[in-house]
This record gives sequence, structure tokens and C-alpha cells, in this order.
Amino acid sequence: MEFVGQVIYVDNVEETLDFYYQAFGLSTSSVSDNGEYGELDTGSVKIAFANHPYAQAHFKQGYIRAHPKQPALGFELRFSCTNLCESYDKAVLAGAEPLCPPSFRETQHYAYVRAIEGTLICLVQS
Repeated sequence: MEFVGQVIYVDNVEETLDFYYQAFGLSTSSVSDNGEYGELDTGSVKIAFANHPYAQAHFKQGYIRAHPKQPALGFELRFSCTNLCESYDKAVLAGAEPLCPPSFRETQHYAYVRAIEGTLICLVQS
């Protein structure tokens, strides 16, 4: 078995894809014709977004929606960057909620923001 991707259910797929481009420089690799599903160009492991009706059409069980006004869900996405302060500032300028400014802990430089759809993002300086 191999992990191949992550799908995050959101209100607006195209708005979310645009945010990830503006905040983190991640280009869109594909979007469905109806705009209900889209993927970021993140290499072999994909980050995708689908709208809530798409999710509900694929399974009938309920789920907890990520929402920026609610407590964050218990996971994070991690992105490696070469300039942590610049990357953090760019994400905040694009609309990310600042959670933890650039910090140093043991051997790791990191920062946390929250994306417009409510996902926790950890930026790690490589």
C-alpha cells in the first residue's frame, strides 16, 4: 500500500486553489470541468480539494467540516521552504491566519498559519 494523497472538503474549490497559489506558490495541476474537485501540483503525493456536495455524493456518513471560525481539525499539512520569515509573511498577506510566528526549537525552524478553509499549515525551513 502507498499513500497517494489528501483530499480536503471545502466550500469553494477554485477559491481554495487560488489561495494555496497566492500563499505558498503551489500551482493547480487539474480542476474538474464543474469546479467541484481540483488538485495542487505537489509532486507524487497530491493535495486535492473537493466541495461538500462532491463528498456527500461519494459517502453518506457525516463528517466535521473544516472551518476557519471553528477549532482546527486534528491534522496539519507541512510545507518545506528556504526562507521561513518570507514564506510566513507571504501566507499571511494572502489571507492565512497567523498562529505561531517563525520560531526555533531544537534543530527545527517552523511557523504555523491557518488556511482560509481552516486547515493547519506548518512551514518548516529546510
